[in-house]
Amino acid sequence: MTGSLLEVIALDVRDAVAAEEGGADRLEIVVDMASDGLTPAVETVAVISEKCTLPQMVMLRGDASFLATPASLEALAREAKLLAEAGAAGFVFGFLDREGAVDLAATEVLIHAVAPLPWTFHRAVDHAADVQAGWRAVRLLPNLATVLTAGAPGGVPDGLKVLKTRCEAGDGPLILAGGGLRPGHVPLLLEYGVRAFHVGSAVRSSWSDPVDVRRVRVWRSLID
Repeated sequence: MTGSLLEVIALDVRDAVAAEEGGADRLEIVVDMASDGLTPAVETVAVISEKCTLPQMVMLRGDASFLATPASLEALAREAKLLAEAGAAGFVFGFLDREGAVDLAATEVLIHAVAPLPWTFHRAVDHAADVQAGWRAVRLLPNLATVLTAGAPGGVPDGLKVLKTRCEAGDGPLILAGGGLRPGHVPLLLEYGVRAFHVGSAVRSSWSDPVDVRRVRVWRSLID
């Protein structure tokens, strides 16, 4: 990996190949961005594994909420096993309870299900009722690779102050900055100590258009 880490959202094999050609380090594989990303098909992960060498961090999320039930966790754990066999290098998940606190019990069920693979706690942390308490709950969990965060529910423009605070608290190495991330945010975030960046809409014209190799290259040079 050169310089900082660049993760690109891929919806299919065409996106994955374009992201690799553009210089991405890692993929986040999802479906249904209208719901902010749900679990993709096993077949999608398998095809990407054949055509692309980048590690795939695969979303484990059954619906647009951050809530988990025993039945939904059981289903996600089953899917994780199949996705790992298909080539997933790690997973992306995380849950809040009805009060808006990080649901540690639910999250730990999936940590156990995907072990020993690494995982990313996704932007549920930005939606926690108490973001600082959310970070305290998440940061020491086993096999945690990164926390995908914009710092605020509205995206990076609203969350810069929180991201700076998290870096000052020593969480910079865990932060995967994403969610409304724009080129103008990068110099500030690098200054704070962020070294991992996550882009989706920024490398395509719309969610119905494929990843644009040239835009990925721009981000690659920007964060390096």
